[in-house]
Amino acid sequence: MQLDPDTCYSALLTRDRRFDGWFYVGVSSTGVYCRPVCAVRTPLKRNCSFYPSAAAAEQSGYRPCLRCRPELAPGHGVLDLSGQLARAAAALIDQGLTDRDGLSTVASRVGVTPRHLRRIFEAEFGVSPVAYAQTQRLLLAKGLLTDTALPMAAVAGAAGFGSVRRFNHLFRTRYGLTPQRLRQTGGGSGQEDLLTVSLGYRPPYAWSQMIGFLARRSVDGVERVSADRYSRAVAFAGEPGAVPVTGWISVTHELERHGLRLTLPTRLSPHIGRILAGVRRQFDLGARPDLIDAHLPEFAAEVPGLRVPGAFDGFEIAMRAVIGQQIGLPQACGILARLAQRHGTPVADAPEGLCRTLPDASTLAASTPEALRACGLTGARALSLHALAEAVASGRVALQPLAPVEPTLAALQALPGIGDWTAQVIALRGLGWPNAFPAGDLVLRKQLGLTRPADVLAHAERWAPWRGYAAVHLWRRATEGERS
Repeated sequence: MQLDPDTCYSALLTRDRRFDGWFYVGVSSTGVYCRPVCAVRTPLKRNCSFYPSAAAAEQSGYRPCLRCRPELAPGHGVLDLSGQLARAAAALIDQGLTDRDGLSTVASRVGVTPRHLRRIFEAEFGVSPVAYAQTQRLLLAKGLLTDTALPMAAVAGAAGFGSVRRFNHLFRTRYGLTPQRLRQTGGGSGQEDLLTVSLGYRPPYAWSQMIGFLARRSVDGVERVSADRYSRAVAFAGEPGAVPVTGWISVTHELERHGLRLTLPTRLSPHIGRILAGVRRQFDLGARPDLIDAHLPEFAAEVPGLRVPGAFDGFEIAMRAVIGQQIGLPQACGILARLAQRHGTPVADAPEGLCRTLPDASTLAASTPEALRACGLTGARALSLHALAEAVASGRVALQPLAPVEPTLAALQALPGIGDWTAQVIALRGLGWPNAFPAGDLVLRKQLGLTRPADVLAHAERWAPWRGYAAVHLWRRATEGERS
């Protein structure tokens, strides 16, 4: 990503939040790198150098600012096709995939060779995937040291370091102080049995619309939604044959800090990378409302900062889309609740009535269509859901963020009972593809006063490449019309 120094410095002077997370500034007079929204006195331009990622700034010898905390910066949203594969790989690295499986697995998941991945990754982020992964681990550890009371060994493990010794050495070498010293500067607060982590976004954020969307689709026993909080049960598989690690997460809005506050039990700390990635996807924290709203002025005038409600897990969105075909939300949520009760993982010690997770692809693939019918699905829907679960569990279909859209859509529509509407909903909410648009959706057609999907698509071309955000606005209008 090419950075214009004059533009970057102008954004720095005004602390423009539109650029938060899109570049970082290294200050030669202090040896520190900052977010463009840092509240410290603006450095002289001659002392500034600009970098497309935190990893690039650290590779140039800068340490992260303790005031603006680069680990809290919003992530990269999808802007165009260039760099899409690199951003998809970065999303997988953020989840800790390189810690478990190495770079070759990341390259395979995004459909390129490791050599090609290194080339496009360096062009987008200014560093190699390995250097990027190392910086992400360090920044995650820095955030945990600052915000939580986790023991050092737990911080090292949660951040993906193989040993405390390696963690201490790299932290001291890169940042010029030990992890213990950083904690003594004022971090490490909070309950010992709970973790609380902040996640930033670029304002504005239409929180009430997001929480309303999730509330109307919440599944009893799996999720609980109020005006100011979203909670859900979660489970993570361990080693083969091991009992899954279960728990819960809770998300609240911090308007003054332009962020979300995530709370979870400490037993989930080994999976913190995947949890953070899931929350960022579900709440669309990487979005650029300045660009999206400017492209959709007729919608943004009504509700600025509207986000696409995404996926904590891609298969979950696919399951919801298949079950929701041609039935109302209450009926679909009832079926999902029965699936959770009969096939989900039980969760103990969770608050607010959260007791089970939704089943994953492997669990449903090991079931039978007849067992799925017993949860209220029609015979055709049960066959469709079972085929989808088998395809995902076997790896024939990957429902990861920013997966190649066209091949994934084709693979989905090759399955029984999955047409364009279902595939487009999965692409929008499960893959995070902002230009997806389910033209056959009855609500969208009514809102636009059109009957043929082809006419709907032609009308929606004016909203590309943000057609998915326009779809969410149209769904919002329909919901608000029902209330009036």
